[in-house]
Amino acid sequence: MSLWSSTEIAAATGGTASTDFIASGIAFDSREVGHGDLFVALKGEATDGHCFVAQALAQGAAGILVSDPVDGPHVRVTDTARALDALGTASRRRMAGKVIGVTGSVGKTSVKEALYAALDRGTPGTAHRSLKSYNNHVGVPLSLSRMPRETRYGIFEMGMNHAGELAQLTRLVRPDVAIVTAVALAHGAFFADEGAIADAKGEIFQGLEPGGTAIIPYDSPHRDRLIAAARPFASQIVTFGRDRAADVWTRESIGRGTGTLIAARLRGAEVTFTLGQPGAHWVSNALAILAAVEAVGGDLPAAGLALAEMTGLAGRGRRLPIVLPGGEALLIDEAYNANPASMRATLAVLGGEKAARRIAILGSMRELGPSEAQEHAALAGPIAAAGVDFALLVGSEMEPLAEALEGTTEFAHVADAAAAAEEARRLIGVGDAVLVKGSNSVGLARVVDALAGAA
Repeated sequence: MSLWSSTEIAAATGGTASTDFIASGIAFDSREVGHGDLFVALKGEATDGHCFVAQALAQGAAGILVSDPVDGPHVRVTDTARALDALGTASRRRMAGKVIGVTGSVGKTSVKEALYAALDRGTPGTAHRSLKSYNNHVGVPLSLSRMPRETRYGIFEMGMNHAGELAQLTRLVRPDVAIVTAVALAHGAFFADEGAIADAKGEIFQGLEPGGTAIIPYDSPHRDRLIAAARPFASQIVTFGRDRAADVWTRESIGRGTGTLIAARLRGAEVTFTLGQPGAHWVSNALAILAAVEAVGGDLPAAGLALAEMTGLAGRGRRLPIVLPGGEALLIDEAYNANPASMRATLAVLGGEKAARRIAILGSMRELGPSEAQEHAALAGPIAAAGVDFALLVGSEMEPLAEALEGTTEFAHVADAAAAAEEARRLIGVGDAVLVKGSNSVGLARVVDALAGAA
C-alpha cells in the first residue's frame, strides 16, 4: 500500500528528497520499523534517531526523514519533529472522511478502540485510529501521518497533563466530533483543582471543524463548564448520561454476568444491545460512542454489535484465567493506569463478581498533587462497598489507605510490583476474583504477567 511517496513527503514538510521512494507505513521507534516504513529520526533529550538510521534501513525501511546528512533514501528537513507535525497536517488535509477526537481523565483509550470497532463493523476497512496510547505531541501527528488517504472514519486519542497541550493537539487533528469521556482527578499535581482539569479537557473543542459536534458527559459536575468551553466552537452540543435529560441516555440498563443489556435513546434513534464489558463506567462509555457514531452518520445497529463483541484491552479490563492446581481464578487486568474515579469504577466491577474471595491488588495513584494522601485513604469506602476480602497494596503512596483499612479489611502492604507478584502467588486460590490496578509507573503489568502465567 502506498501511504506516502518521497515527493509527497518533501512537499508536505518543505524538505528535499534524495531519491524517489514509496513508504507504506511510518515509525519513529527504530525497534518498530518494518519493511516499507518511513523512519522518522527524531532528536530527543536522551537519544537521537539519526543514530539508528542504519538499523532502520537494515530492517527494511523504504526511506528516512532526517535533519542531518545520512546515507540511503531520505527526505531532509530542518527539524524532524516539526516535519512530523507537517506530515500529520497534510494527512488530515487530504482525508475527506469524518474525524473523531477523544479525550478525558478516564476511558479515552477504551472509547477510542471501541469507536474504531463500531465504525469498522459498519464499513469494514475504512476506519483508522491511533494505536496504543499514542496521544501526545509525538503520538498524535504520527497517528495522523499513518492514516490512509481513503479513510472514511479517523479516531484519534488526545491526552494532556498541562494546560494548553490539548489546544495544540486538537488543531492538528481538526475533529468533526470531539468527545470528553469524563473529568476526574488525574494529573492533579499540575492543576489547581478538578475545575482546572475540566478547562484543560475542554480545549479539545477549540479544534472543531465548522459544523462540528461536541459530546459531553451530562452527569459530570463539570458539565456546564464543558458546555461553555464548547459553545464558541461547536455547531451542536450533545450530552450523554444516565439522566433522561441528557441527549443520549439509557432508557434501561440491566447487568447480565460479564455484560449489560442496554436500551439507549439517541437524538434520532433507539438502540438495544448487550454491552460486552461490565461496569457503570462502560455504560457511560457506550453512550458516548453511540452519540459519536450517530453524529458522523455511522451504522448504529453495527455499532451495537461491535459493542457486544468488545473484550477488555490489556491493562484496561482484560479478563484472564489464573490457572491453579485444582482449578482457576479470575484475573481482571486494569494495570495500565489509575486515578480515584477509575479505581472506584473498577472496584465496583470486582464487587459484582461471584467469587470465593474478592482480592484487590492496588498500586499507588501517581500525580494527584496535594490531595494524594486523602484520595488514597478514601479508597477504603469503595473497597468495603465491593466486599473485598483481601487488599494487597503496592507502593509507598498507599500508606494512608493501609491506615484506613486497619481493623476493617484484611490487607498487606508491599513496596513494589516484584514483591506484590511474590505475595499474590501465595495468596490466590481457586475460585477467587482478582483485580490488579494501579498507575502505569508502579509496574503492576508484571504482576498480571506473573499471575496469568502461573500454573
